[in-house]
Amino acid sequence: MQTTKWIYTALLSSSVLVATSSYADSSTRVAAAGALGSVVGNVIGQSVGGSNGATIGSAIGGAGGAAAASKKSTRTESAIGAGLGTVAGGAVGKSINGSTGQLIGGALGAAGGGALGNKIGDDREADKRSNYRNNYKQAKYSPRHNDWKKGYHKKYDKKYR
Repeated sequence: MQTTKWIYTALLSSSVLVATSSYADSSTRVAAAGALGSVVGNVIGQSVGGSNGATIGSAIGGAGGAAAASKKSTRTESAIGAGLGTVAGGAVGKSINGSTGQLIGGALGAAGGGALGNKIGDDREADKRSNYRNNYKQAKYSPRHNDWKKGYHKKYDKKYR
């Protein structure tokens, strides 16, 4: 059983390394890193604390991997999504196929949850930028700005008073 876990870990790790190229977008990197972190955390947690240790290690590993691969502005959302996805996927996988299913389900859950969390964070940042642009686009005139072409110099220059 232990050999099977190591084979799955090696297989998933090598496929993640091949699948993620330099052209992959941020969500792909976050999903791959979350899945890899989940598998490593699951294997280490299983050897330390049994089934419960595997669940905790998988969640921590998936969240850490997703956070490490995401941008600074979306790190929290990616980590939360990967952690929750790992626990949910591991629970479903364990009910289907035992500890091997827990390993695979946790990895898939971390990938999906990390990518979803990353997308939510990106959308939130885009909304923030959009609101900032809309609120400050119609800024009022300040005499410190260089608006001589608009004729404001007549209002503020002593020569035209």
